[in-house]
Amino acid sequence: MKIGAVILAAGLSSRMGALKPLVQLGDKTMLAHGIGVFRRCGIKSILVVTGHRGDEVQAEARQLGVSWCHNPDFARGMFSSIQAAVKQVPKLDGFFLLPVDIPLVRPVTVATLCAAFERKKVICPSFRDLRGHPPLIPARLFPEILSYDGTGGLDGLLSRQAKALPVWDRGILLDADTTDDLVVLERKLSRLAIGEPEEALALASMMMPPRGLAHGLATARVAVAIGRRLQQHGHDLDLDIIFNAAVLHDIAKGKNPHELRGGQLLKKVGLGGLADIVAAHRDIAPPGTGSLSEKEVVGLADKLVRGSQPVTVQERFAEKLVRYGANQKACRAIRSRLEKALALQEEVERRIGSRIEDILLSIRAQEEQGGE
Repeated sequence: MKIGAVILAAGLSSRMGALKPLVQLGDKTMLAHGIGVFRRCGIKSILVVTGHRGDEVQAEARQLGVSWCHNPDFARGMFSSIQAAVKQVPKLDGFFLLPVDIPLVRPVTVATLCAAFERKKVICPSFRDLRGHPPLIPARLFPEILSYDGTGGLDGLLSRQAKALPVWDRGILLDADTTDDLVVLERKLSRLAIGEPEEALALASMMMPPRGLAHGLATARVAVAIGRRLQQHGHDLDLDIIFNAAVLHDIAKGKNPHELRGGQLLKKVGLGGLADIVAAHRDIAPPGTGSLSEKEVVGLADKLVRGSQPVTVQERFAEKLVRYGANQKACRAIRSRLEKALALQEEVERRIGSRIEDILLSIRAQEEQGGE
């Protein structure tokens, strides 16, 4: 199967006030970001369609080592650029279609779409039921694209031939029409490795059973509550990191050692900023020196939740000691983890000046109030 990519970079960029393909996002142009996501997935056939200020965009494409074609009719709209691309692409089974102003699609999304490729259907990624880019278009539809009159753009042609594929990547929806949009993308870029809470929830919903998701959400509630208290006492903690890692900490449950496998999985999908926290959550001790980190917060919170209910550390481990009572080796390991968890709890309580039990009581009260 030979899959290529087309990047549409022919527009006027009128609302941005600068030429979008050449706008810097971090240390790269938006065009370079789009090319990079496909290259990281092993896609070699990449074609850039130019139009407005074509010479400048072509120079950047040349610098980045990809092919380009010029659409002299770019003022007629995006569909004319799609038709120009179809005329120029080499023999392919299909291609991705990505506007240059949607530069932060994750490589894992492209790989997921490739794995779902169908020769008779367009595959469109969707995030929370909203379709985004890039669609994967099979070669069977190339003749229809060339003969279509453009009414309604590509959606007008493909609406009945497209299949939505849920992904957890909100980047499929994020475009840059204005400088305000660019600010959003800059922040997104700086935090790609930790993701957004919406993305963590979407990934957990896709990969974890309901019971595991409920445990992750309950752990996240406790972890964020502890994190907030530590913030109030001068600790520099990122609550999004805490929430995301807590929701996903058992993503590999059932695959031993699940904490290490979970960390490996998160690195693989592009969430390396959460990987070490997840990999360490099962057996966590107080730090020798310095501040408490997100790792300790998530590790402790996991020991304060049984199923989806807040419990004390002692209650959490008592059940395990009963379950493995006949296995002395297992019980020694459980008691070791219990001692570390209690020591960590004591350290957190010392730093916030109050009991963890008070935080749990507050969470229970909020849940009871919400259920009324």
